Amino acid sequence: MTTYNRLPVAFVSGEGSWLIDDKGERYLDALSGISVCNIGHSNPKITATICEQAGRLMHTSNLYEVPLQAQLADRLIELSGLDQVFFCNSGAEANEAAIKLCRKSASQRGMTKPVIVVMQGSFHGRTMATLSATGNSKVHEGFSPLVQGFHHLPYDDLDALNGLVDQNMEVIAVMLEPIQGEGGVVIPSEGYLRAVREICTKNNWLMVVDEIQTGMCRTGLWFACQHENVSPDIMTLAKSLGNGVPIGACIANTGAAEAMNPGSHGSTFGGNPLAASTALAVIEYMTENHLPERVSYLGEMMLSRFRKELGGLAEVVNIRGKGLMIGIQLDRDCAQLVKLALERKLLINVTAANVIRLLPPLTMSEEEMDIIVKNVSELIINFVNG
Repeated sequence: MTTYNRLPVAFVSGEGSWLIDDKGERYLDALSGISVCNIGHSNPKITATICEQAGRLMHTSNLYEVPLQAQLADRLIELSGLDQVFFCNSGAEANEAAIKLCRKSASQRGMTKPVIVVMQGSFHGRTMATLSATGNSKVHEGFSPLVQGFHHLPYDDLDALNGLVDQNMEVIAVMLEPIQGEGGVVIPSEGYLRAVREICTKNNWLMVVDEIQTGMCRTGLWFACQHENVSPDIMTLAKSLGNGVPIGACIANTGAAEAMNPGSHGSTFGGNPLAASTALAVIEYMTENHLPERVSYLGEMMLSRFRKELGGLAEVVNIRGKGLMIGIQLDRDCAQLVKLALERKLLINVTAANVIRLLPPLTMSEEEMDIIVKNVSELIINFVNG
């Protein structure tokens, strides 16, 4: 189906931060499959794990015990500080599980018209519930009627959130991204997440944090909400958890998770031996190679260099980022930079029409970082100068 506007290139292999097309040309990947291949393409540890597990056992179903799934759940609980995990296959499914968990909790509280507060500019997926939760009208087009029970507020606006307290509304949860990725790498004010946590606690609302793009060391910590020492009630993961092998997770504290019971939710493939063993290898690699610290160091260096190269341009509205999640906002639409970068054998992305989004592999070298900074800076300078 014509659901994608594909770029005119076909990749057949990859190695670290590089992809090779069917003509043998090498491209530096500054997008990581949209924050999926965080530890690089064809990572030897991940490749070995997949091959070994595929030769042993790929799938049994959740009708039976899955020891590798239990091991992965233990590691995610250890890293997140939460209590229970539901495994699925994608970010949309993880968010769908979180939404169902909120609805189930509301039912147990006797709510008849529960509302999940979500944010303008957000992106949570393309299932009917998650696109309804998404704060982007373009994602909604053609799919009405949307799923009811979502109330959109401006992101990074505590007054708007506090204003709901006295309204006649059955709020069950607040769902948000710690950094809005698709929305343009929008980073909220310092203290915002912590204040949301306090509001949720005070009003007995669940706090749901979508870490699908920001999680797994992307921002310099395992999860972006940890920058403010915030512990949500529910957290969702996917993308880089499997470094390319589809897997998603909905993690929750006991107070939220106990709303579910056998038969209330499920997944045929979720957390099967192949996906679980791969995710365990990803976590092990990230831990052994101290990726949170490395990402923090590289991210600060990359931002500093971009600000040095582009800081004098009036057309550059903002250069922002956390770890290796970087957005460069221009004062005009710049979607054409994606194709211009492709001509330079560089893969980037433009989101929200005017924000160059960079999500390079967390394992890239400093030399590769220099190539990205040099080429992106030159592209922007040439673009704004006509």
